[in-house]
Amino acid sequence: MSQPAPAFGEALWAWTRIALLSFGGPAAQIAVMHRVLVEEKGWIDERRFLNALNFCMLLPGPEAMQLATYVGWMTHGLRGGLIAGTLFVLPGFLSILALSYVYVLLGDTPAVAGMLFGLQAAVLAIVLVAVNQLRRRILRDGFRVAIALGAFVAMFFLRLPFPLVILAAAALGLWQVRGRQAPPAPAASPGGIRRSAATAAVGLAAWFLPLGMIVFWLGPAHVLSQVGLFFSQVAVVSFGGAYAVLAYVAQHAVEAQGWLSPAEMVDGLGLAETTPGPLIQVLQFVAFLAAWRDAVPFDPLLAGLLASIVATWVTFVPCFLWVFTGAPWIERLLYQPRLAGAMAGVGAAVVGAVLNLSLWFGLHVLFRSIEASYAGPVRLLLPDPATLDLAALAFAVVALALLAWRGWSMLAVLGLAVGAGVVLSLSGA
Repeated sequence: MSQPAPAFGEALWAWTRIALLSFGGPAAQIAVMHRVLVEEKGWIDERRFLNALNFCMLLPGPEAMQLATYVGWMTHGLRGGLIAGTLFVLPGFLSILALSYVYVLLGDTPAVAGMLFGLQAAVLAIVLVAVNQLRRRILRDGFRVAIALGAFVAMFFLRLPFPLVILAAAALGLWQVRGRQAPPAPAASPGGIRRSAATAAVGLAAWFLPLGMIVFWLGPAHVLSQVGLFFSQVAVVSFGGAYAVLAYVAQHAVEAQGWLSPAEMVDGLGLAETTPGPLIQVLQFVAFLAAWRDAVPFDPLLAGLLASIVATWVTFVPCFLWVFTGAPWIERLLYQPRLAGAMAGVGAAVVGAVLNLSLWFGLHVLFRSIEASYAGPVRLLLPDPATLDLAALAFAVVALALLAWRGWSMLAVLGLAVGAGVVLSLSGA
C-alpha cells in the first residue's frame, strides 16, 4: 500500500462514486477503479492492483465487483469489503428493478416496444464484438481453440449444461500442465486456514439459510425457491462473466422452465447493458419475470420484487464468500501452475460459450420463426428464411460497424439504437 488506509468516510464516498460510474462492462469498470484507487487516491499500488485483479479473474462471478470487494477488504477489513461490494451492486439492482416494472407495465406501448427493438439489435452486435475480443485475448494456441470449439458444439448442438462443460475444460487445462512444478510461494500466515474456514462457514450460512427458509416456507416447487436454487448453481459456475453463463440460463429459464421468451431474454440483457454495475444483474430481470407470471400467493408486483431480491442475494453473496475466504491466500494462489492451467481451459470454454450465446441470440433476434430439429442427441435450430426481420438485421449491422470499425462506445451505440427504434416504432414502419 503506497499510503496509509484512508478515513472510512472518504472511502465510502469513493466507492459511491465508482458505483455510479460503473457503466460499460467489466473492462470500463476496472478502468474506473484503477483511475480512482491507483492514480488519484494511491490507496493501492499497481502491482497489488494487478495481483488483486488476477485473483478475482480466477473466481466465479463478476470480476469487477469482486475487485472492489477485495480492495475494500484491504483498506478497511470486512466492513470495507462489504461496503465496497454492496455499493457496486446497489445502483444496478435499483435500476434493473425500475426497468423491470416499466417492462411489464408499459412494454406494449409503441415507444417502449421501439426502444426494446433497438436494444435487441444492439445487444447482438455487442455480443459479437465480445466474442472477437475474447478470441484475441484467450485463444493463443491450437489447444485452446480446440477447447473453445468443443465447448461450442457441446452447448449449441448437444445442449450439454454449462457446469459440465466448465468441468471438462478445467480437466483438460490441468492435463496440459501436468508435471509442471510450482515455483516457491510465500509462506502461509499463521492461523490462516482456521480464519478462512470460519469465514467460509459464515458465508455459507448467509448464502443458504435464507434460501432454506424460503424453501421451507413456500416449498421447493415455488418459483422463488426455484429461482434461488437455480441461480445459486449459476453463481458457482459463472466464470467468464454474464455472457458466458447466459446461454446456460436461457437453456434453463427459457427452454426448460418457460419463465420468459427468447426475445425477453435478449431484452433483459439490453436493459442490463444500459445500467451501472455488473452485467450479470440481468439474472434479476429473469427472476422478476418468472415471479411476475407465477406470483401466487403474492401480488405480481410484490412477487417480482421478492424474486429480484432472492436472485441478487444468491448471485452476489457467493462473491463475498469467495473473496473473503481466498483473500489471505492470494499471493500463494497466484503461484500455482495447475490452477493457472485449469483456468486457461475454462477461459477457452468461455469463448465457446459466448459464441453459442451470440448464435442463439442472433437467430432469435433476426428471425421471427425458428424450429428445432433433432437427430439423436444433436439439436439443430432451423430459422424460417421467410421470417427474416430486415429492420433488425440493418440495426445489428450498423451497430456492429459502429462498435467494431468506428470505435464508438457501447453506451453511445445503445443510445443510438434505442432512439432509432423509438422513431421507427412511432412512425408506424
